Amino acid sequence: MIEKFTNSFKIPELRRRILFTLALLLIYRTGAHVPTPGINSEALASAMQNIANTLLGLYDMFSGGAFAQATVFALGIMPYISASIIIQLLGAVVPYFQRLQKEGEEGRRKITQLTRYGTVAISTVQAFSVAIYLQGLSSPSGPVVLFPGLGFQLMTMLTLVTGTIFVMWLGEQITEHGIGNGISIIIMVGIISRVPSVMFNEITLINQGLRLILLDVILMGLMVLIVAAVVLVTQGSRRIPVQYAKRVVGRKVYGGQSTHIPLRVNTAGVMPIIFAQAIMFIPSAIGTYFQDSDFVQGIMRWFSIAHPFYWFFLGMMIVFFAYFYTAIAFNPVEVADNMKKQGGFVPGVRPGKKTAEYIDNILTRVTLPGAIFLALIAIFPYILMKATGINYDLASFFGGTSLLIIVGVALDTLQQVESHLLMRHYDGFLKGGRIKGRKRF
Repeated sequence: MIEKFTNSFKIPELRRRILFTLALLLIYRTGAHVPTPGINSEALASAMQNIANTLLGLYDMFSGGAFAQATVFALGIMPYISASIIIQLLGAVVPYFQRLQKEGEEGRRKITQLTRYGTVAISTVQAFSVAIYLQGLSSPSGPVVLFPGLGFQLMTMLTLVTGTIFVMWLGEQITEHGIGNGISIIIMVGIISRVPSVMFNEITLINQGLRLILLDVILMGLMVLIVAAVVLVTQGSRRIPVQYAKRVVGRKVYGGQSTHIPLRVNTAGVMPIIFAQAIMFIPSAIGTYFQDSDFVQGIMRWFSIAHPFYWFFLGMMIVFFAYFYTAIAFNPVEVADNMKKQGGFVPGVRPGKKTAEYIDNILTRVTLPGAIFLALIAIFPYILMKATGINYDLASFFGGTSLLIIVGVALDTLQQVESHLLMRHYDGFLKGGRIKGRKRF
């Protein structure tokens, strides 16, 4: 493996892309520690101690801890992700966006432009909400905002929106001139940035006699098994054979080859967990407005992350969103029509409507185990917390959104590096095969 990474730096173009990517990621992590003007850092750290298991904690995870520190990159890349999801959902129901998706390069350029406009709009609204939220925070050491008012709100909005646009630009530059998908890599780096602090906390607990070394060894072995399972499901697919009939055009013969349609076991990627977790945070958000109601607080206990009902309901939501997002991302009718136009057919199945129904039936059956696996991966960190007593920061690396993003982005980036190596007649990372790509989120 070390030889393979050494070969990566022997290719000038690949070396330049890797170093360019690392340089921009260094800029991103530097900006994640530059504070927003007008913030009392000590008071903010005290006020942000208990956001790990809330929607703000999920937001902080995607921003690499920048939200909890209220830095210039506090919003991270999430406004861009939100805008991209909205545009993708509109593409399934609005004819205008459907036409753009079919217009090739020009359509993609227009969609990218609309996504950028959407990013600015969403980040503006979120920046204003963050400014209001920070003004309402306080701690024993004093208020979080030193000089609250309209001036602070405008300054915070300008700072955070500019930071989000800059992060979006960094991601696009990595995608174009670096290696891998820039937006995905920025999210992954933000998640991995928590590893040093988690390891330091574990070492401290071991030194103080509060954690057994044997438990950490068992957890490391368990993590290897979980990562292997996630890789297996991420790469797993059901191949539908497709045969193209021969066509004679003039003196040339086209078609006649055999290929396949790969139906992913996990077509939806990490999106079902993100959607489901966002929904599950709504009850707790409502509960904050009814602190004096015993009935509402009793219901809130059912939605506590330590309650089995929360695990069950979260799993059901993930299964639902897995089918929902798969139906948006993959259209069997469109695939069947394109095959029919190009003279392709599935052996034993009539082209057109029958082919669409055949693909849809297989996709429905294949999605079920993938959805159940996503649900189990999302619930496992909470079960692990209750069984072993470890904190959420450590447990989050054993499943859920964090692990799926890290594994998916790593596979995608390694697949691109491997393609450069094979083009220059170097061996890939695996001697017995090639790293399979995945659908980017």
